[in-house]
Amino acid sequence: MVAALFVAPRGPYFGRRAIDPWDERRDARCYAGPWPVVAHPPCSRWCQLAGLIEARYGHARGDDGGTFAAALSAVRTWGGVLEHPAWSQAWAAFGLSAPQTGGQWTRADDCGGWTCYVEQGRYGHPAKKATWLYAVDTDRRALRWGQVADRSSLALVSWCGNHVASGEARPRLTKRQASRTPERFRATLVGLARSVYPVRVGPAAVSERTG
Repeated sequence: MVAALFVAPRGPYFGRRAIDPWDERRDARCYAGPWPVVAHPPCSRWCQLAGLIEARYGHARGDDGGTFAAALSAVRTWGGVLEHPAWSQAWAAFGLSAPQTGGQWTRADDCGGWTCYVEQGRYGHPAKKATWLYAVDTDRRALRWGQVADRSSLALVSWCGNHVASGEARPRLTKRQASRTPERFRATLVGLARSVYPVRVGPAAVSERTG
């Protein structure tokens, strides 16, 4: 089993075999194990547009109700992976080292965490959607590394109405479209979380448990 924390109702984690989804109704801040996790804590208070959101709506940067802290604690306690927008201000706020963009896992902290940069556009998202991952006790498998030019994506994650380049003709995604995790990326994150089992207890023990 894998627990999917802070996920959207009826999203790509629901109705899946051996995935326990925690949406807002269940309040993933209360997750107490025992399975490894895939965590998608809310990002609007931490992303590059957090300053714009604060100025426009009065929501203070970093004031996320403790969701990122809870997600980070769950990954460190139970193993798994946390996903957030690239250049998330939460990394610095929680003492995590920012990943490199060249395509590899690098040490994030002294708690066994590793971090990397990956683009969800390589997994089927219509926008580039640069992403940072934080993982503990996973197999740190190779992902679809690399960067594409900003103008090569099919759409913009720009639902806040921020200014874009003059002459920009690509469609802006809605908030729901922008936040949705592509199926192939979901499968990759779930695979990382499931790799916690052999990392923590050893391949032989996992083989014996699963028959």
